Amino acid sequence: MNLDAALRYCPDLLAYNRRVSREVKVAHIGIGGSNPIRIQSMITSDTRDTPACVKEVLELADAGCEIVRITAQTKVYAANLENIAREVRAAGCQVPLVADIHFKPDAALEAAKWVEKIRVNPGNYADKKKFEIREYSDFQYEEELQRIRDEFSPLVALCKDLGRAMRIGTNHGSLSDRIMNRYGDTPLGMVESALEFARIARDMSYHNFVFSMKASNPKVMIEAYRLLVARLDQEGSDWNYPIHLGVTEAGDGEDGRIKSAIGIGSLLADGIGDTVRVSLTEDAIYEIPVAQALAAPYQRATNSTPSPSPATHLGYDPFSYERRASLPIQSMGIDLGGGQTVRVLTSQEKWNALAHKFNELGDYKPEIIAEKSSAISVDPRDSESIATLNASSQAQLVTVIDGIDLAPIHAFRLLASRLDKRHPILLKDTFTPATEDTEFVPVLLQAASNIGSLLCDGIGDAILIQGIEAPGQSMRAAYNILQAAGVRIFKTDYVACPSCGRTLFNLQSTTQKIRAATGHLKGVRIAVMGCIVNGPGEMADADFGYVGGAPGKINLYVGKTAVKFNIPENEAVERLIDLITEHGKWIPAPATPIAAPE
Repeated sequence: MNLDAALRYCPDLLAYNRRVSREVKVAHIGIGGSNPIRIQSMITSDTRDTPACVKEVLELADAGCEIVRITAQTKVYAANLENIAREVRAAGCQVPLVADIHFKPDAALEAAKWVEKIRVNPGNYADKKKFEIREYSDFQYEEELQRIRDEFSPLVALCKDLGRAMRIGTNHGSLSDRIMNRYGDTPLGMVESALEFARIARDMSYHNFVFSMKASNPKVMIEAYRLLVARLDQEGSDWNYPIHLGVTEAGDGEDGRIKSAIGIGSLLADGIGDTVRVSLTEDAIYEIPVAQALAAPYQRATNSTPSPSPATHLGYDPFSYERRASLPIQSMGIDLGGGQTVRVLTSQEKWNALAHKFNELGDYKPEIIAEKSSAISVDPRDSESIATLNASSQAQLVTVIDGIDLAPIHAFRLLASRLDKRHPILLKDTFTPATEDTEFVPVLLQAASNIGSLLCDGIGDAILIQGIEAPGQSMRAAYNILQAAGVRIFKTDYVACPSCGRTLFNLQSTTQKIRAATGHLKGVRIAVMGCIVNGPGEMADADFGYVGGAPGKINLYVGKTAVKFNIPENEAVERLIDLITEHGKWIPAPATPIAAPE
């Protein structure tokens, strides 16, 4: 791919520039334009419980949340938004409220009377997902679009009259059958689904809306947002609507934070994103500092001058994942490059600190000592050094030199574009190695954003975490980043949605219970979903699913197919284990579980 074609979604892939968007107003809060990146979250209380909802909204606002979302699954729930909004305002809190709508246009019309913004999901606002396979003629497809227009237009008209904002928020897990049959389960289908609704709004001269393209897989999420921005640019300069970022069903703990950082951080580094929500399977209050930390580097960043050493080609397709090709080499007896799994390096000092307990580290062990790896460090702008490497007869491990004044994502993109593909690349999270303990979460998020972004673009044959001083923590971070980016699966993978008012069981305790029972199943992917809204679609990549079907009742899935129904919650984890066993993927847990290093 040549550089011009690749830059459709980003002014300069080798230097930071924030995407220029119009301003959308959510009450007094501006999104896009010259506004800072806004921080959002969603309460978890039942929308009919006014005191609980008000309490949670006020707590989120006090923590720095600027926009708060509340589920409104039916018209009855939506009607109580009047009471919630009244009590929130009576408490002196002016944070804008958003109604989250799935399936029920009448709920959206009721909610728009009381809150400042409506989130609609194009995949289920006017469609009922049945997983039907059918061919649509062009005429039949146009009939479907007219049906959608008839369903959606009343909400657009009401929001326009009342001055409400809207988010047209596509979810990878809930694309309609019509979109799935024409475009498949793809980023393109996600984009086209949103554009159909946007065209209706624009035809009615309504422009106070933002887009989102959420997915639980960071690769899919990144590609979908990039494709969205590229398509908006193709449509014309007045399609410059703001973008809301989020990785849906990210999970909890470090895994949830890392997965969110890969998806959100990668896009923010490319100048995409005007508002963010980090979706964790934890109390919503814990989402705020993570979102703030991800946005912080870009709240004060200004657009840079064009990159000083433009590449003639990118070396990768930003809209479709393919791992960068390289030739195999050996380092300390370990194979890397040439399609081998991405290797984990560490410094001699950290290696020595961990050496006495290698047998206890299991899959978290370092594999190669950086100082003994024979890696060649270069400034990717140094044409002479690059030319020397490209003229060498043997493939060599190459990395970017420390102390350089480029951001890691931009530096390694430039290196990959100028270096012969036969040379494997060693990624670093930072070019300023830590010399003392720093606050862990910010450096973890930085590492995940930088390395994860590059891995999702197919760049990188080995990684080195330098920004985390503690040896055990740096190893754990390295392997968890590889897992979250989908390039090296070494433990059970979980897709777990955040709690909300639709949730039919305690997601946090249930997720922990499932982790405790299944965490030793290397390579098995399990989805834990509080309700059915995004369940079947988000579970398309999962082997098994645990989904709330009714209060106290669980449905179990294989892939996106429900196979066990209405299981009492107190039996459901055991029945999940039975299902995994039936499909030949259960193994007994080791007698002495291997814990992640501290």
